[in-house]
Amino acid sequence: MITKSELDFKVGDSVVYPAHGVGAVVGVETQDVAGLSLEVYVITFDHEKMTLRVPTKKAKTAGLRSLAATNVVSQALTTLKGRARVKRTMWSRRAQDYSERQLYESALDRMAREVAAIERIDREAAIGILHKSLQKAA
Repeated sequence: MITKSELDFKVGDSVVYPAHGVGAVVGVETQDVAGLSLEVYVITFDHEKMTLRVPTKKAKTAGLRSLAATNVVSQALTTLKGRARVKRTMWSRRAQDYSERQLYESALDRMAREVAAIERIDREAAIGILHKSLQKAA
């Protein structure tokens, strides 16, 4: 059995889960699954009104991680300030660009939620910071 000192995350920690973004660890529970005792992190995602249980032993392989360090966010913002390449393309490429735009919007939302959690600001303020970085590139 895992002791609390062996856990990577504790109650109250903000964490990032790949498929759902930023959440908060609200508990560590032991659950019986198929006759086996399983220790899980209980994580809530307020923006999705969802609770997720991730086995503590599989947390890292599932992609659960702490919030990014400030220097990592700074590097990401620097990357966003880089120049975009303008391409003149056919309709098939424009259709691909549309789907890439959807991916961009999803990534922007995820990054904004993480920046908001790190900086202790709301999501809209974080999006403003990201947009400002993008505008400097233009």
